[in-house]
Amino acid sequence: MQIELLISFLGYMLVMLAIGFYFYFKTSDLSDYVLGGRGLNPGVTALSAGASDMSGWLLLGLPGMMYSDGLVGSWIAVGLVIGAYVNWKFVAKRLRVYTHHLNDAITIPDYLANRFEDRGNVIRVVTAVVILVFYTLYTSSGLVGGAKLFEATFNIAYSDALLIGSFIIVSYTFLGGYNAVSWTDFIQGILMMLALVITPLVVIVELGGITSALNTIESIDPTHLDVVSGASIISIISLLTWGLGYFGQPHILVRFMSIRDEDEMCVAKNIGMGWMGISIIGSLSVGFFGLAYVVANGVDLHDSEKVFITLSQLVFNPWIAGFLLAAILAAIMSTVDSQLLVSSSVLTRDIYHAIIHKDASDKELVWVGRATVIGIAVIAWYLSSDENSSVLSLVAYAWAGFGAAFGPIIILSLYSKNITRTGAISGMVVGAMTVIIYKQLEGGVFDLFELLPGFILSWISIVLVSKYGEENPSSIHKNFDEVQSRLNK
Repeated sequence: MQIELLISFLGYMLVMLAIGFYFYFKTSDLSDYVLGGRGLNPGVTALSAGASDMSGWLLLGLPGMMYSDGLVGSWIAVGLVIGAYVNWKFVAKRLRVYTHHLNDAITIPDYLANRFEDRGNVIRVVTAVVILVFYTLYTSSGLVGGAKLFEATFNIAYSDALLIGSFIIVSYTFLGGYNAVSWTDFIQGILMMLALVITPLVVIVELGGITSALNTIESIDPTHLDVVSGASIISIISLLTWGLGYFGQPHILVRFMSIRDEDEMCVAKNIGMGWMGISIIGSLSVGFFGLAYVVANGVDLHDSEKVFITLSQLVFNPWIAGFLLAAILAAIMSTVDSQLLVSSSVLTRDIYHAIIHKDASDKELVWVGRATVIGIAVIAWYLSSDENSSVLSLVAYAWAGFGAAFGPIIILSLYSKNITRTGAISGMVVGAMTVIIYKQLEGGVFDLFELLPGFILSWISIVLVSKYGEENPSSIHKNFDEVQSRLNK
């Protein structure tokens, strides 16, 4: 089995590296490297946004939650689907138009700095710090997921598995930049969806059908069939709150910015939401029905986040198992590469180019971007060295940090001309700090997912500081009205 799995994995990795090499020779300037020259079609935009969003938690963390908690864990899917739809509907097109209008802003800090005419670069620095702090955690979650995959599949030490996975992901991100990341995410998105459709269907058939599978689950633990059993109001609200995080995730927002034509955003939305619906239902089904199959086969699963890995090896022959396990690697790679690239673009465009070396050439900036990819990956690799780390808990922390720090200001900056530079800065700081502080507290109301209080306090801070602080110059109002006029055509 080792040989067949190795062949499947090596074949998959070689394809990803080939894409990286191809776009290495197609990358000529920083816009190409961090935003693909705004030339992606709606299909690639949609699937790369979805794949970079879902990450390893779609095939590890979410099935693990369903395996452990049952149907009560499905509340998180409800929140995510609603949040993703609202993000596509009300943020995507406006952000694409606004960023292009504001001197072709190619990063989130770039957009916010231009939107609020921040000539002192305070917004750039604050945004960059928030991105680097939380992306370090987010990237670590992906590396942990990759290490768990290699560890469980090939029976190698966690430290070796972590090193192998990190090397693969960094290689093609380093080479090809945004285009390589987006096209590999497109391929990986298709692979992930197929794996999440095939696996639960085969498991259900092996269990004798849905009725038989449900009976088996009921005999194991009847509470697994109850969507509210054992769940408090706080825990359900927390799961639903995940949807708020979409408005502040830089690796998703840049996908909206990179589409070749804003009028194609509706097509991209339909593709993206269709992919997400199928994939999330498949992910929930893997964990839910996986419990019945694992118990029926007498397997002692110590780590619930490995249920998909276990099912792949129990149910399928080695060649198909290799394909399915490659889907897990695809899910992990599709997010980590995006996070590395966004972090790299922030350091390169918004710190090095905007503040340190304003006259840097395009070639120099591209290589600075590649160097920072390696640097960030090394830090994330170091933080991932604890083999007891949970993929979902690391993702939750980073998701909350970005959602609270950036979500409110992204929405308000697109829909209100009265939001000021000081209001924007205060909102980002309040949102990020609320998440960090709230995370340290436990019990009662502090068991609520830290994203919700962070989002609310950030929103309030932005509105109040903007209302009672300095007024915007007329040029900011003029830009806002011009974008509104374009959107209304």
